[in-house]
Amino acid sequence: EVQLVESGGGLVQPGGSLRLSCSVSGVTISIYTMNWVRQAPEKELEWVGSIYTGGTTKYADFVEGRFTISRDNDKNTVYLQMNNLKPEDTAVYFCTGPSRGQGTQVTVSS
Repeated sequence: EVQLVESGGGLVQPGGSLRLSCSVSGVTISIYTMNWVRQAPEKELEWVGSIYTGGTTKYADFVEGRFTISRDNDKNTVYLQMNNLKPEDTAVYFCTGPSRGQGTQVTVSS
């Protein structure tokens, strides 16, 4: 059974940082493009960024250089480093690839 489990969310003040992790089991992530998406309250799911099998990354425009996606194929884990967080980044963050995780809540508020 393929499982993706996100962790690392929480409450952070504007300008703060968080690192989300997505631990995958049941399949090796090395053959998958892995993605982060998010869903804010009463909004549609929104793509945040992707990391391809070769390590190349792409991001949504709103990231503006604040987020970095990385992967550790040996640990079968994908990361989303988020810096300079803004209140509008508040959302449930999901990783996707061979499946989708249950998400982790990120709240940016003073």
